[in-house]
Amino acid sequence: MSQVSVSKVGRKGAIYIPKRICEQLGMEEDTVLMRVEGEKLVPEFVPDPLSLAMKIRKWAKTTVEDFER
Repeated sequence: MSQVSVSKVGRKGAIYIPKRICEQLGMEEDTVLMRVEGEKLVPEFVPDPLSLAMKIRKWAKTTVEDFER
């Protein structure tokens, strides 16, 4: 699904992503990769690996004792 949104650039170069896009992507205070393609700025959401790991369904059960063996 493609969305178009307009944002303003602040005095210090800050670009604020609209709340509805942040909610759609599940963004919190994460990292955004900025790529320049010709005359376009392409932001790409890069989730924090730890928070991503905490959100997925767990598929293995390992205790601390098992891990220490």
